[in-house]
Amino acid sequence: MEDEVDRLVAAWRRERPDLDVEPLEVLSRVSRLARHLDRARRLAFAEHHLEPWEFDVLTALRRAGTPYQLSPGQLLTQTLVTSGTMTNRIDRLAKKGLVERLPDPSDRRGVLVRLTPEGQDRADQALAGLLAQERAILAELSHAQRAELAALLRQLTAPFDNIPG
Repeated sequence: MEDEVDRLVAAWRRERPDLDVEPLEVLSRVSRLARHLDRARRLAFAEHHLEPWEFDVLTALRRAGTPYQLSPGQLLTQTLVTSGTMTNRIDRLAKKGLVERLPDPSDRRGVLVRLTPEGQDRADQALAGLLAQERAILAELSHAQRAELAALLRQLTAPFDNIPG
């Protein structure tokens, strides 16, 4: 079965036979898959009236476990955005009633961001929708193939995820 990347690679091999275009065979597919996944995720989140960034913040809080709260700094670490962006996101989620700000008992100047029951429900429903979309995308692969692909992708992404700062 031929795909768009096969056609792209063949064209480059014809036009630039002096270059080794083998990396395109893997990374162009990863890039194209990322775009398809982004579309699927946006659809899954939209069904629950969430933007991708809202899902990221809500699920970071949900994964924290009871009482589903984190400091803004912890949210920054998990979502990789600036403090100004996070403040804006918390404000917007609080206006929607999906999170609330609470005083941090261990730091008089600090706050904690807590998931509201509505926020938890929305996060749980959106996650279920996302997983259904992603299961459909992976349906052509066997369990063993999915495990092998996950291991190979981990090998490629781990160095990026473990860069300090």
